[in-house]
Amino acid sequence: MTSKRRKRLVVARSGLWAGLHPGMALASKGMVLAFVVFTVLNVDGANAVYSAVRRWIEATLSWYYILAICITLFACIYIMASRHGKVRLGDDDARPEFSTFSWLAMLFSAGLGIGLLFYSIYEPLFYFDTGQTAGHPNNPHADHAGATALDERRAAHAMRVTYFHWGFHAWAVYVVVGLCLAYFGYRKKLPLTLRSALYPLIGDRIYGPVGHAVDLLAVFGAVFGIATSLGLGATQMATGLNVLFGIDAGLLTQILLIGAITLVATLSAVSGVGRGIRIISEWNIYMSLVLLGYLLFFGPFEWLMGFFVTTVGEYLWNLVPMGFWTAANAGNADWQGNWTVFYWSWWIAWAPFVGMFIARISRGRTIREFTVGAMLVPTAMGMIWICIFGGSALHMELYAEGGVGTAGILDIVRDGQPQAALYQTIEATSEIRWLTWGIAALATFLLATWFITSSDSCTLVVATMLSLGDDQPPQRFRIVWGTAEGTVAAVLLLAGGLQALQAASIAAALPVSVILLAMTFGVIKSLAEDSSSVKKS
Repeated sequence: MTSKRRKRLVVARSGLWAGLHPGMALASKGMVLAFVVFTVLNVDGANAVYSAVRRWIEATLSWYYILAICITLFACIYIMASRHGKVRLGDDDARPEFSTFSWLAMLFSAGLGIGLLFYSIYEPLFYFDTGQTAGHPNNPHADHAGATALDERRAAHAMRVTYFHWGFHAWAVYVVVGLCLAYFGYRKKLPLTLRSALYPLIGDRIYGPVGHAVDLLAVFGAVFGIATSLGLGATQMATGLNVLFGIDAGLLTQILLIGAITLVATLSAVSGVGRGIRIISEWNIYMSLVLLGYLLFFGPFEWLMGFFVTTVGEYLWNLVPMGFWTAANAGNADWQGNWTVFYWSWWIAWAPFVGMFIARISRGRTIREFTVGAMLVPTAMGMIWICIFGGSALHMELYAEGGVGTAGILDIVRDGQPQAALYQTIEATSEIRWLTWGIAALATFLLATWFITSSDSCTLVVATMLSLGDDQPPQRFRIVWGTAEGTVAAVLLLAGGLQALQAASIAAALPVSVILLAMTFGVIKSLAEDSSSVKKS
C-alpha cells in the first residue's frame, strides 16, 4: 500500500471526530439526517415515495433478488465443502474468543431475534389460509400442487414456505458476508469493513472513494435493515402491553417503546460484546427454551414432532425449485413481492450488520467451523422454533371444535394483525389464566431483550465501520448511532407502519446486493490464491 493511500485511511486522533474517519462520519450522519427530515416534513409524501420505490423494485427486479440469493447460497455451500475449510480466520495459532454456546447464542439473537416472534405464527397461518384477504393468493406453491383445501396437506405446504424464507437462503447471505469480513480482516490484516472484501477485485482503490462508498452503503443497509426489525418489535410489544395491562397499542406507545428500549440497547453497546451483548444473548436462549417448553408441554407434542420431520423433509426436497421459482402472473407476483422479495431484501439489507457482527465474534475459528456453525445450527434452531410456534397454531385451526379454521387465530391473520397472532396462540394453549398471562409477559420481555441484542449489535457494527475497522470504536459514537437507529425506526412507523418498514428494507437492499455479489466472487478468488489452503488441504 502506498503512503498516499495509507494517509487516506488514518482516522482522526483528536477533536470531535477522534477515533473515526471524519468524511465517513459526516456523510453517514448526513445520509440518515436527510431521510429523517424528508420524512418528518411530509409524512404522507414520504410514504408515497417509499411505496412507489417498492412497487418499482418488485415489478422490475424480483428476478434479480432471487438470482442473487441463489448465487450466494451455492457459493456458501461450495466454500463449506471445499479444501479451504481448515484455514483459520486469523493467524494459524489463533483460537476462538467465545465458547461455542455463547457464539451460537449471539448468532441466533443477532440474526433472527424479533422477526421470529413476529412472523413464526402469522406467516404459516397466512399461507395456510385460502381467503386471499390481501388481494393476492395466500400460497401459490400450495395452489400449484393442488393443496387448496384447509387440511394437513396445505398446512405442510405453509410450513415449508415459512422454512424457505427463514432457512438456508437467509443464512447463506450472513455467512458469506461474515466470512469475507473475518477472512480479510483477521487473516489478511485488512480493515474490518466491507471495503476489504473487494480487495481482490480493485486492490488499493478500497482505500479511496470507492471503498468509502461501499462502507457508506453498508451503513445505509444496516441502519434501515435494523429499523425494520425494531419497528416490527415495537408493534408487537405494544400489543403485548395491551394484552397484559390494557395499555393502548397505538403509535404513541410504539414510539415510546422504541425510545426506552433504544436507551437500554445503547448502554449495552457501550459495554461491549463480551459483557452486555453476550450476557443478554445467552439469557435470550434460556427464555426461548421456556416458551418452547410451554407450547410443547401444553400442545400436541407427538403431532408436532411428526409434522416437523415431514415438513423439513419436504423443505429440503423442494429447496432448489422453490429457490429459483419466479411468478408468472400478476397475483402470484404480488405474493412473491410481498413475501419472498421482501425477505430476500431484508436479509441482504441486514447482511452488513449481521455479517460484521458474526465476523467480530468468530475470530480464531476455521472456515469450515464458521460456515457449518453459522449456516446449519441457526437454520435448524429457526425451523424448530417455527414448527413449534406455527405448528401449534395450525393444529388448533385444523382440529378446532367448531371445525377447521374456527380457533380464532386465523381470523386475526385475516384481519391483518400479525402482531396479535402470538398472544392469541399463547392464550388458546392453556385454560390456566395466570399461566398464559405469565407466558405472554415472558414473550413480551423476550421481544424487548431481542430488540436490545439486535440494536446494540448493529450499533457496534456501524461504529466499527466508521472507525475503519476498529473493533472497539469510541463509546460516544456508539451512543450516537444507537440513538439514530431508534429514530429511523420511529420515523418509519410514522410514515406508514409496516408497509413503510418493508419498503425501506427492499430499497436499502438494492445497492447492498451488488456489493454482496462482488464480495462473493472476491472471497472465492482470494481463497483460491491462498497458499495456506493448499497446504492444509
